[in-house]
Amino acid sequence: MKLTTKGQLTIPLEIRERLGLLPYTEVEFEVDGDAVKIRKATRSTRRGQNLIARMRGTATSGLTTDDILALTRR
Repeated sequence: MKLTTKGQLTIPLEIRERLGLLPYTEVEFEVDGDAVKIRKATRSTRRGQNLIARMRGTATSGLTTDDILALTRR
């Protein structure tokens, strides 16, 4: 595996599945001698905030909040 010019690399699918590393999962790196360890970051409140920020403004129904409420109350 080669590191890209941007310092990126691909974690093999088998390892991502084994560790439960999904897209946007935050990870931590630890240098151990001449090796690097990667692990899921401890729980971060930013993940939820990032998900909400990414979804904000993406509704495409064209309905107003009042229209949606009227539909759900029938």
